Amino acid sequence: MGASLMVAKLAVRDAGKRYGDLEALKGCSFDVADKTIVSIVGPSGCGKTTLLWSMSGLHSLTSGEVDLDDQPITGPRPEIGLVFQEANLLPWRNLMDNILFPFEVKGQKPDMGWITHLMDRVGLTGFEKRMPRELSGGMQQRGSIVRALSLRPQVLLMDEPFGALDAFTREEMNRLVEEIWLETRTTIVFITHSIEEAIFLSDRVIVLTKRPGRVHADYAVNLPRPRSLEAMASREVFDLMNRIKADIYGMSATLPKAAE
Repeated sequence: MGASLMVAKLAVRDAGKRYGDLEALKGCSFDVADKTIVSIVGPSGCGKTTLLWSMSGLHSLTSGEVDLDDQPITGPRPEIGLVFQEANLLPWRNLMDNILFPFEVKGQKPDMGWITHLMDRVGLTGFEKRMPRELSGGMQQRGSIVRALSLRPQVLLMDEPFGALDAFTREEMNRLVEEIWLETRTTIVFITHSIEEAIFLSDRVIVLTKRPGRVHADYAVNLPRPRSLEAMASREVFDLMNRIKADIYGMSATLPKAAE
């Protein structure tokens, strides 16, 4: 089904963002269908993080808007979770206390059954009392994912959360995100510099132009889930990776566009 026929959970409408004389985004528009994973890639400095933070409500736009269920996002929303590039665990609190911190701030009672399930799902059972310094980078990011999902968000925004991890751990985390998505069907928007990661995780890959960022291409990823090593080694994925690389490096005119 084409993206235009899907019911939009998130809708980016002619988004523009200026920082003084610097124009980070201009005329950026696309929809994110409910219960899908959409990755956003593009050249360094194209405004990917600016766009994601605007989708979270942490940054206001200079022009345009982002809608959640047809309602403009004008500030942080409880329906939207955010996972940052760094785990951002408070160093003086143990892992479980870090996960419970948002509930303390909101004055809400945590669903400990759900949190316990998530901890087991990501392989952190038994590490609840460990301090962040006692955890590897991958374990800290797993904790940050549990913290975000513990509030049961409708939408999860992920800002290149695995960029600092080694290749093996990054691959493990990609499979973990897919497994969690298959269980929860949480709508996910994922920022990454890795084209392979984007294809592995996503139903669609959106390519932004150089700054000011806007949509250059929108590719459907029609691979069965869970994604297998055989599928990722297929000619279809090889061709898609090369098309996206050509887009990013400015050579898209030499290659045919993939069907959306």
